[in-house]
Amino acid sequence: MKLIVWLWNPWKQYENTRHNIWFMFLNFFTWKENFSDFKLESKFKAEISNWFFSWEKTILLKPQTYMNLSWESLRKIVNFYKIDLDDIIVIYDDLSMDFWKIRFREKGSAWGHNWIKDIIKYTWENFKRIKIWIWFNKNYEVSDWVLSNFSEEELNKLEKEVFPEVYNLLKEKI
Repeated sequence: MKLIVWLWNPWKQYENTRHNIWFMFLNFFTWKENFSDFKLESKFKAEISNWFFSWEKTILLKPQTYMNLSWESLRKIVNFYKIDLDDIIVIYDDLSMDFWKIRFREKGSAWGHNWIKDIIKYTWENFKRIKIWIWFNKNYEVSDWVLSNFSEEELNKLEKEVFPEVYNLLKEKI
């Protein structure tokens, strides 16, 4: 069994913000693949869906907590299903480089990302991760920037270039 975890803010007002880039990717992913609707599973503090890839069940996890508490959902579902840590991919945004760059890592540090710091602190350090850079406009406070919306130009680039690349990377690494 595999597990893919999305970093996001589950509230409507954050739906199309930079911090929810993976939620937007998930809409693209839904369009490309056929998996069940997400259902709230309160024991995991998350919405989950099932996807069968190469005949193997993959759980898609969308924590329903504040981002800094998402590790709780992750740990609960990993413990419940006894998912091997090598079968988990965590997907999240990062501010440290140019917009649209994507990186896959088998393990590594948090590089200042609070949610990843919490996963490392409360669960484990070595897990697979895919991150996309949303860059940082220094004219903003960090919290204001990550909660701002993408421009039309950025949205077009995401849909035409970034999301297809992430989709291919995810299928390759899962």
